[in-house]
Amino acid sequence: MIHLHLTAIVIAIILFLVSAMMHAGSKGQKVTHMILRVFYILILISGGYVFSLQMAGNLAMEYGLKLVGGLLVISMMEIVLMRKEKEKSTGVLWIIFILVLAFTVYMGYRLPLGFLHAGF
Repeated sequence: MIHLHLTAIVIAIILFLVSAMMHAGSKGQKVTHMILRVFYILILISGGYVFSLQMAGNLAMEYGLKLVGGLLVISMMEIVLMRKEKEKSTGVLWIIFILVLAFTVYMGYRLPLGFLHAGF
């Protein structure tokens, strides 16, 4: 399940960047945004499963922080795309997105079920 989670995260970030680079309101941007939303669901389901496995461990608080960081990353991706679609400024949101993403990736490297320990 961790491999599904990591793969969905990578694909979602790629889709987000592709969607953010497209012209706001174009058909291609809308399609990639809708596909991205499907990957949000995959990330939430697989992440919830991984989180439920770790609740009994001694790192439950750190997995909880990573969960909150992941939810904020998904929220920031959606907010950035929606504000871009409405042609509003997104500069501060991009900074927040990058900071929260960096924190979440750091926690992903640090925890036992993280990138380095996933068995790639």
